[in-house]
Amino acid sequence: MSIDEFVRQVQQQLGFEPTADQHRALHQFGHFLADRETRVAMILRGSAGTGKTSLMAALVRTLTRLGQRMVLLAPTGRAAKVLSLYSGMAAYTIHRKIYRERAVVSGGGVFNLNDNLHTDTLFVVDEASMIANGAGGDSSFGTGCLLDDLITYVYGGRNCRLMLIGDSAQLPPVGEEESPALSAMVLEGYALRVYRADLAEVVRQAALSGILYNATVIRAMITHDAATQLPRIRLAGFADICVVPGNELVDALAASYHAVGIDDTMVITRSNKRAKVYNLGIRAMILDREDDLATGDMLMVVKNHYLPPTPNGSADAPPFAFIANGDRCRVIKVRRQREFYGLRFADVWLCFPDYGDYEFQATLVLDSLLTETPALTREQADQLYEGVMADYADLPRKADRMKALRADTYYNALQVKFAYAVTCHKAQGGQWAHVYVDQGYMTDDMLTPDYIHWLYTAFTRATERLYLVNWPKSQIEPGG
Repeated sequence: MSIDEFVRQVQQQLGFEPTADQHRALHQFGHFLADRETRVAMILRGSAGTGKTSLMAALVRTLTRLGQRMVLLAPTGRAAKVLSLYSGMAAYTIHRKIYRERAVVSGGGVFNLNDNLHTDTLFVVDEASMIANGAGGDSSFGTGCLLDDLITYVYGGRNCRLMLIGDSAQLPPVGEEESPALSAMVLEGYALRVYRADLAEVVRQAALSGILYNATVIRAMITHDAATQLPRIRLAGFADICVVPGNELVDALAASYHAVGIDDTMVITRSNKRAKVYNLGIRAMILDREDDLATGDMLMVVKNHYLPPTPNGSADAPPFAFIANGDRCRVIKVRRQREFYGLRFADVWLCFPDYGDYEFQATLVLDSLLTETPALTREQADQLYEGVMADYADLPRKADRMKALRADTYYNALQVKFAYAVTCHKAQGGQWAHVYVDQGYMTDDMLTPDYIHWLYTAFTRATERLYLVNWPKSQIEPGG
């Protein structure tokens, strides 16, 4: 099939006339697929409102009809769920696809790079801006450098190739100045021939959205490096974006919970401290929950939790070998609460909505719910470690003590936070119908590229309505 014929078939699946950027991207993709070299890759970068999602969905449908083998991947469970919804194909998290737990677990929670047994397969990775490569990486997984491992895995399979999709204006991985997976120069450093395409032209439908209009204006401040003052938000003429004063916030959130549900409403803040204030306030003032933890509470896992291995083919095997930092879950039942080592624990039944509502029983450490740090504080973690190790002091060999530690229920208790309000890094990769953005106190001299990336990423988490909490009048366009 010629590249022109392939492009024509994708346009039929698209259902509307592509923009000039989309048309160029399709031709680049056609050349990428037709390249007979073994180490070729493609980057598709697109900002919000440029039709990146629609284009990818049309590509996936076309390639499926043509019999192309594909594997769809994303960095988080929620991002994989979103990818599945718009592509119509099952999608997996990167970690759960490319890593496997050691066959003989002597180190507990240590994962080696898996063997790629796929052949003639295109690996499509969405939300690639989140892929780190060293800084802040988890040494429990492979080399600790996710991009290195992803490329090693993909090109370890016969005639496999990689397509990375993302938005370079979003927050880069923690500890990095840019997203390495969206840099052609970085990929070329892996001896890959790189095809690239950028979508910048806003599609007609997006031009009617206040969310996408303002996101585009904010993104331009990154692209043109012209951020000299805080961005002004346009409200006039748009029904999907508005300011919510603090004295109306409780009523607005309650209305969102009623209209689209708790699971499709999110508050995004600048810090864990601010997220804690919101979470406690929402539970007390809107959900009327007085207990430390209650049935129906939405939680987010804040530290990887490794599960004991289960026999292959077991009917009780969970859909994951570990529960990942950032996974969301809902409390079904709270059972026995108790205190050990100066910390509080509870046995709970959890439901994971991003994994087919899989139900899982776990022990939680309740103290992580209330910290102003990403998980337990260093002092709490040390206290837990020392207390558990003291219980195994009678074991003469250090190896036996460490083995007991790795199997200890309390040391391995799941660390979670309430998930009604989260930081922007925790929200990245997810989308919600209603999003409330609280940027906190800002002045012109606090303006940095990081802030612009943060603001753009926060805005683009909303799919239907965006609420700006206590937004200063100085950051609203006149007439807005």
